[in-house]
Amino acid sequence: MSFTFTLNPALDAVALSKAFSVGGHISIPEFLEQDCATKLHQSLVDRQDWAWAINAGGHVYDLGREAREAMTVEQRVELDNRINLAARDGFQFRFSSLRVPDPVSKRKPEQDVLHAFAEFMRSEPVLDFIRKVTGKSAILFADAQGTAYHPGDFLTGHDDDIEGKNRELAYVMGLTPEWRVEWGGLLLFHRADGKISGLVPRFNCLNLFALPVLHSVSQVTPFAGGVRYAITGWMRTEFPA
Repeated sequence: MSFTFTLNPALDAVALSKAFSVGGHISIPEFLEQDCATKLHQSLVDRQDWAWAINAGGHVYDLGREAREAMTVEQRVELDNRINLAARDGFQFRFSSLRVPDPVSKRKPEQDVLHAFAEFMRSEPVLDFIRKVTGKSAILFADAQGTAYHPGDFLTGHDDDIEGKNRELAYVMGLTPEWRVEWGGLLLFHRADGKISGLVPRFNCLNLFALPVLHSVSQVTPFAGGVRYAITGWMRTEFPA
């Protein structure tokens, strides 16, 4: 089995670069050819190996299906209470994740569509396009993870500036066909003056932003009519060890 992706040939890197230069971030609609985006979205919907990604005490924990199903109702309530308490004043997140290995040698693009998309994002035509749009000529590598935000999921404010990761840009490849702003799950940029700007999840739309910048994902509401699907990652200036 093979998975291929095609960059939308109608995209104008020069025009997009002018927009990026204004605020250091940009949304690029119709990033992929439509059929590619549709198949990529369906592959996320069909996956059964999602894990809860939760942070605590400076560590990230992935709780797979077996671990979740083994929890009692009381244990789930206690976990939710701890997560919500930690989010009140600190950095906290909860969402579902499908991780792609950083080392290229461990990726299996012929077997896993997410691995294939990560390889697509680090391919020279895509990197060259993104360099032209952002002016970040030093980027050499892209990592990736599938993300799914269900009601109650969120990601509090952070700037992605982690020593040794060599991150220049963050990206969010939106794969949510229908979404209302009232459902939450907005990508929010926090300004020093207290003002914010936000992006509503969109389908086949690549959001790119320069790092470091304080940002968050607002909590998905209990009445949301779907799941916020995306592939997220960073453009980096060095290959992982």
